[in-house]
Amino acid sequence: MTEPVAVAIKRLPHSDGLDLPRYATSGAAGMDVVSAEDVTIAPGARHAVATGLAVAIPPGYEIQVRPRSGLALKHGVTVPNTPGTIDSDYRGELKVILINHGSEPFAIARGDRVAQLVLAPVTQAAWREVDELDETERGSGGFGSTGGHSKL
Repeated sequence: MTEPVAVAIKRLPHSDGLDLPRYATSGAAGMDVVSAEDVTIAPGARHAVATGLAVAIPPGYEIQVRPRSGLALKHGVTVPNTPGTIDSDYRGELKVILINHGSEPFAIARGDRVAQLVLAPVTQAAWREVDELDETERGSGGFGSTGGHSKL
């Protein structure tokens, strides 16, 4: 197990009394983050749920915003841009974009766990333009070219 990486976090006024993001178990990869607002998301609708938190992620890292599996399975509520990325130079309020794919309105109460946050290292690319790419067994085949679900 690697050593924890310090991430500065600032409470905004509407987060008073709420838990900071935290790991539910010692083996959890994601920290649960809670809503700082009461909101109901209609079927098919999206909402950027306020957390009342701002962070200063160290350079070389990002925070990935991921759905909670229980919300997805039981209610059809998920993060549409999974994983969402919070860049190390962003200093605004952390908000979680949720979409309700379910058939019923989904109510979120202030303090409800709405997503998971995963701190992850980032490697930036340095493009090297070439005239030709190396050959591979797969080549340019995409979108199901390696076999569909019936072959699994």
